[in-house]
Amino acid sequence: MVSLKDVAARAGVSASTVSRVLSNNPVVNEVTRVRVMDAVRMLDYRPNELAKSLKLGRSNTIALLVPSIQNLIFPSVARGVEDTARKAGYTVILCNTDEDVEEEKRYITRLRTRFIDGFIVASMMPNSDHIRKLWQEGFPVVLTSRIYDDTIDAVGIDNEGAAFDATQYLVRAGHKRIAFAMGREEIPLYMDRYKGYRRALEAGGLPYDEALVIHETNGTGSFYYLVRNLIKRGVPMDAILASSDPKAFVVMRALHDAGLRIPEDVSVMGIDNVETSAQIEPPLSTVAQPLYEIGALAANKLIRQIHHKEKTGHLAPPQVDILKTDLIIRKSTR
Repeated sequence: MVSLKDVAARAGVSASTVSRVLSNNPVVNEVTRVRVMDAVRMLDYRPNELAKSLKLGRSNTIALLVPSIQNLIFPSVARGVEDTARKAGYTVILCNTDEDVEEEKRYITRLRTRFIDGFIVASMMPNSDHIRKLWQEGFPVVLTSRIYDDTIDAVGIDNEGAAFDATQYLVRAGHKRIAFAMGREEIPLYMDRYKGYRRALEAGGLPYDEALVIHETNGTGSFYYLVRNLIKRGVPMDAILASSDPKAFVVMRALHDAGLRIPEDVSVMGIDNVETSAQIEPPLSTVAQPLYEIGALAANKLIRQIHHKEKTGHLAPPQVDILKTDLIIRKSTR
């Protein structure tokens, strides 16, 4: 392998001068800079990134932990993270935890020992105390999608407010029997959306009916059979709010296969506004999360924390950013 000393010998300068050129140090004059870069190209010199990381104490690499990249909200979030990180000179490692806290722990343990500079975590569960410990130890962390309190940097939306807006729209459109497709109750964002649904019913003067709350049993696909069973039991409903767009897609398929028309018989609304929402038939009404912007802001916050710790030796006080959502009305509601 070509070394820094080889480049220095070819350029007729010291190894320290080569190092200054490669780090864009302005003290090197232009003639010397050109001579060094010519030597770099001639020798096809590639810096030893591991050695550089050891010297600087960082690797310009961050990790993004998601439950599953197959969840349709995360490609946009990941793109926001990667685009922003790349512009700042960082590489992103994507980790799928599959909602497994132990797998999340393993990723963190392995990556911390490989000079990872920080974590963006979209997979945190209520019992993910290892994430809280990371922050307490002064390791840069930003939460996204799942926010628990204001003790760790985070980016997300007002989940209760999003469900309230969606339900309120359905109420104002004249719906009286609005069902709610509820996600996993141990994940707080779904509980927040459930609270928003209930609050909107109360504000609209509609009674709450537990029979209209459809509880996920075995993944998003379970809503197909749950909705079909609700129809078979003759439970009247004129609208369904799904706690996420992917759940809404399954709900729509169940209604279609049961011979019900959307929105003539039952209106359907989701929360997310993933790309597929506008492409299905009928296009799905939903509450749009700014998914790309969430990822971009999370990356910016993490990079700022990394730099702040470099300069001061500790993390800056945590800040939680709640981004605005928008009601998108398409043809799945009347």
